[in-house]
Amino acid sequence: RGALFLGPGGAGERQRSGVGSRTMSASIYSTKVDAESAMTTNGRDVELLPFVNDKHGGVIIEMTTPMDPQLFSASLKSLLSKWREQGIRGVWIKLPISLANLIQSAVEEGFWYHHAEETYLMLAYWLPNTPHTLPVNATHRVGVGAFVMNDKREVLVVQEKSGVLKGLGIWKFPTGVVEPVKFSAQDMGKI
Repeated sequence: RGALFLGPGGAGERQRSGVGSRTMSASIYSTKVDAESAMTTNGRDVELLPFVNDKHGGVIIEMTTPMDPQLFSASLKSLLSKWREQGIRGVWIKLPISLANLIQSAVEEGFWYHHAEETYLMLAYWLPNTPHTLPVNATHRVGVGAFVMNDKREVLVVQEKSGVLKGLGIWKFPTGVVEPVKFSAQDMGKI
């Protein structure tokens, strides 16, 4: 993540920021991925799962048709390996209730429950060997932004490390979201 202080004349000096912040979008725009219907793994054909790339460097698998759990597991293992090599970060699986028989296979691969709605379960997995930055299920979001000016009247601007503005060379005010915190009754008495 880079930071730039813009002075009154507009010129600036680039500085590296040691403080990371995370930004998330409440919506997911995705692009469909055309893939072959099968791929070979360990000498046998494995059916590919239907997925789309999301705008945050991840993929979304949206299951709609029944599949044998063992075939699902083999396909999932193969794709996770491929995506790890490609630098994919977050993987989501949307399973309708009618395909609940696939939940165990996904959990055994390391997926966790993200959220459930009336008609489906959403599972999530983080591929990099880093703490995940996947958003919690949306109930509400509190966004933050900062306007920072130093005594030289220079304004702090940053470039996004991830998200839709990543790599576009766009400078902006620092922004992010406030992560939810769980409080106990004892914590509430200290506030």
